[in-house]
Amino acid sequence: MTHQPLPQKAPAAAPTSAAAFDAWHSVRARGGSLVARLYAEAMGERYPHEVAANSSLDWPLLGLLVARLQMTPGQLLVDAGCGTGGVGLWLARALSVRVTGIDQAQAAITQATARATGFVAADRALFRVARLEDSGLPDGCAAAMVCVDALSFAADRTAALREFGRVLAPGGRLALTRAVRRDAEPDFEAHAGAVGFVLEHVDERPEEPATWERLFRLWIRHADTLTRELGEAEAQNMLATANQRLPTLPGRRAVLLTLRRPVTGLTADTMTRPGHPHGGRLDERTQQ
Repeated sequence: MTHQPLPQKAPAAAPTSAAAFDAWHSVRARGGSLVARLYAEAMGERYPHEVAANSSLDWPLLGLLVARLQMTPGQLLVDAGCGTGGVGLWLARALSVRVTGIDQAQAAITQATARATGFVAADRALFRVARLEDSGLPDGCAAAMVCVDALSFAADRTAALREFGRVLAPGGRLALTRAVRRDAEPDFEAHAGAVGFVLEHVDERPEEPATWERLFRLWIRHADTLTRELGEAEAQNMLATANQRLPTLPGRRAVLLTLRRPVTGLTADTMTRPGHPHGGRLDERTQQ
């Protein structure tokens, strides 16, 4: 039976606060495997079951991340907006590196910490509660960073990118998923330069919009089951997200950007200096 969207009590926006994400991760942990099954159905053979990410992360993206980060064993990878840690942990094992994950949700960090030894030795993974704009990590500590479907949840995207530049060592790379309107012509190179990075690669992700569409329609179709297993509040949040974002997907272009912190020239000091091109603002209108 096909279900119609549940009636919304108010035109709620998608949850973005730490409390909302805490609730999401806590409820999903208690609610069994339903949400994971719906992600797997939406992605099909591209779904990496072991990672179990709450994002558009699929096998093609994992392959791109391995290729683009160019890490060597023993280096430090930072997973920004790590959620329950699957992306960073999988990469840490695949690349023989260490990983530090940051996320604003304590429930996510608790789950990521519990999962870590299923992927790597205990001393190779650390997870901490922190905002993207204020990671608390030392200057230049990371050889590479990943940020999968998380930047749009930062209160200030430009501040978050500057923080990533501070945390990266000179020459370090940031692999970042972004989405823009198909009719837009974003100057990714200028945007990268405005916050102190050099743009190395723009990889298209042509399957991403269709994945989200399938997933959101599955949420709507399984509204009654989501309500029973996750509770009305969380089910209503998911349906609000689905109903709001479905109309935006036909005009969506998804990419993986690989940005590098220059070895010389721009530094963390110049990243935060007023007067960069475009005022240092990231001019993107379509949320993840």
